[in-house]
Amino acid sequence: MEKRIRILSCITIIAILAFLGMQTYWLYGRYMFSLNELETDIAEKMTDILSEDMTERTSRAMALRPDSLPGDMPITNRSSFSLNNNLEEDNSVTRNVTITRQIYSAHRLLGIEEPRVLTSEEQKLAAAIVMDSTYSQEEVETSIQTFSVSDAPSDAAIWAAYKNWDLEISVPLDSAKIDSVFDASGLTAELHLIVGDTIQWTPTVDRRLSIVNPSVTVTYPYSEFERKNVRIECRISPGEILGNMGTSLCIVALLSLFLIICLVWQFSTVLKLSRLDKMRNSFITTMIHELKRPISTLKMCVSGIEHEKLLLNPDTRRELVTESRGALDNLSAYFSKLRDITFNDVEQIPLNLTTFSLQEMTDSVIDAIPLPDNKHVTIRNEVREGDVTADKTHLFNILNNLIENALKYSGENVDVAISSKTGSDYVEITVSDNGNGIAQNDLRHIFNRFYRGRETAGDVPGMGLGLTYVKLLVDTHGGDIAVESREGEGTKFTITLPQ
Repeated sequence: MEKRIRILSCITIIAILAFLGMQTYWLYGRYMFSLNELETDIAEKMTDILSEDMTERTSRAMALRPDSLPGDMPITNRSSFSLNNNLEEDNSVTRNVTITRQIYSAHRLLGIEEPRVLTSEEQKLAAAIVMDSTYSQEEVETSIQTFSVSDAPSDAAIWAAYKNWDLEISVPLDSAKIDSVFDASGLTAELHLIVGDTIQWTPTVDRRLSIVNPSVTVTYPYSEFERKNVRIECRISPGEILGNMGTSLCIVALLSLFLIICLVWQFSTVLKLSRLDKMRNSFITTMIHELKRPISTLKMCVSGIEHEKLLLNPDTRRELVTESRGALDNLSAYFSKLRDITFNDVEQIPLNLTTFSLQEMTDSVIDAIPLPDNKHVTIRNEVREGDVTADKTHLFNILNNLIENALKYSGENVDVAISSKTGSDYVEITVSDNGNGIAQNDLRHIFNRFYRGRETAGDVPGMGLGLTYVKLLVDTHGGDIAVESREGEGTKFTITLPQ
């Protein structure tokens, strides 16, 4: 049985550890999934903010067109681009974009001194003059830039890059403004304007899937031809991830706790059943041993009765009768204890309340106690005169058991004192001795059925029912029993019965 319990305990521990391991692995996967979702949402939010800023800058650039706003001789920025495919010597095709940018004053070219909005015909005429390569370069500032776009994903991407280049010249990106927009959106991000080694055509998202310090970084190109990018790094708090997992964590914690409690409860039940089985076997063995003594005494007395010569001697006959009566009394006491202890409720024990003298009853208990021959015993009746209301038989058995225990668990010189104190609605009976005392570890168990102290269980015969029987009878009266003890100094039991 013990081997099976050890195996079961190992299996239970392994099952709990395996279950916790699986839950940890599942929670790790769920954590990473939630982190990935959160990083995706943050990346989309950052990309949307940058796209909105690009749209807003485009609107501002349109509003700043010199042909639509009056001013003091407004300046016109005009740009155009051409896409060229070149066949190299190795038959490979390279693609280049040539952007021509011209800065001029249309009013000055047309000789108009009034700062007014030009008509469409005047605008076309000014553009034609600018296109004339023979025109004085002093009136038109021209710059030509060529960019390699062989790695462009599509012509649409090249056209969008050209528009971004033109927008950056007209309305440059304001990093402080974007940073304030991020703060207003509740995103704690670090923004950096960088220049890359190559052209980046599309935004990229770099995720750092870390348990302790996760983050997401978005690199967004805002002027592709100039390789200008804005890099935004947003750190994510693990608490924010766990907050998103709140429901899952609660369900997993409750289920895990429930299953672990079930496993531990099942294992503790098996241990209790095992202890009960050991107690039952120990009880049966002890009971057989205890019952053998009075039965052996009775057999010896019966054998003596068969000899007529022994019966002719009055002293021998009296001794045989006394020993037989004592053995029968012991058997009756054992069976009475077993009968009362088998009741499931103290209310089931019959209680016959009468009023009697506690002092006289204590004297009768002392007289009925068999004194051991190998000890010097002093039993003092210090009970005050007065009547008490209780079940006389049960109270007799209570004091008898306590005094017998004092004699059992003691040295050669035994001093037992029984005293009392009476109140208005209670009586307090104290039985104290100078015996071996009770270990502190055993004090809380001494009233349990079949329990015997580890240090005395093998030295003194008994079934571990005496104090259980005493506690049961005290509870039947609605009273209370307390114990104070020190090893090597003695024990004091205090019984309080209501009146």
